[in-house]
Amino acid sequence: MKNIREKLYAGEAVHGCWLNSGAAINAEIVGKAGFDWVTIDLEHGVGTENNLLYQLQALKGSDAVPFVRVEALVRQRAGRLLDIGAGGIIFPQIKNADEARQAVSFTRYPPEGTRGMAVMVRATEFGKDFDNYYTTKKNDALNILQIETRESLQYLEEIAQIEGVDVLFVGPADLTLSLGIFRQFDHPDYLEAIKRVNKVAEKAGKATGILMGNPGEYEKYYTLGFRMLGCGSDSVFVSQGAGQMVSAMSTMKATLK
Repeated sequence: MKNIREKLYAGEAVHGCWLNSGAAINAEIVGKAGFDWVTIDLEHGVGTENNLLYQLQALKGSDAVPFVRVEALVRQRAGRLLDIGAGGIIFPQIKNADEARQAVSFTRYPPEGTRGMAVMVRATEFGKDFDNYYTTKKNDALNILQIETRESLQYLEEIAQIEGVDVLFVGPADLTLSLGIFRQFDHPDYLEAIKRVNKVAEKAGKATGILMGNPGEYEKYYTLGFRMLGCGSDSVFVSQGAGQMVSAMSTMKATLK
């Protein structure tokens, strides 16, 4: 796991971003940029599971831990992502403790969970590392549960207390949408909610994370106690870089007329 869990539980900030283009070359470029982690987004991203393996292979040469955001709370989907080599799973739209328990169970082999068993998978180096994987690594993957609905706030304490839940990860856009204050990130109701998420997580000995809209929000969330801090995506980086280049060239053109 490249010490992501240890860093989070030691109170150290770890930085990451989203990969939503489905492009392996983008994954390789972003992975080598120096992020601690990246999230391959199967919920909203353009890429599908067909692209996932190539992105994970591209990230193999970097220090960035690859998480995958699954698109549905389905046992077979979660287990398959771990078999392919995900370093952790982000479960979106977790609404209550029952769903949280299901999420954790999907990443654990029986008797602790319901994950299906397979030996010849990428996570075990196609069987060569199976014994070591099963005895020492099988529970290394992080379980990152997204808190992004009004209902999840109602069951927050129960969710945080569940063994196997590692990170409560706020989805700002969905949370504000659910609260009826879409994208009002300075609204008192939103600020109260995120403060409560961190307080409850801290009491339960869990970490908190968030996807920031821009780097200017870093101090705000760090001060509140969030340590798994994400910002941007490969698509955003390409779009912004292209826009900045067009603007720069257009400015030079105007000055030379």
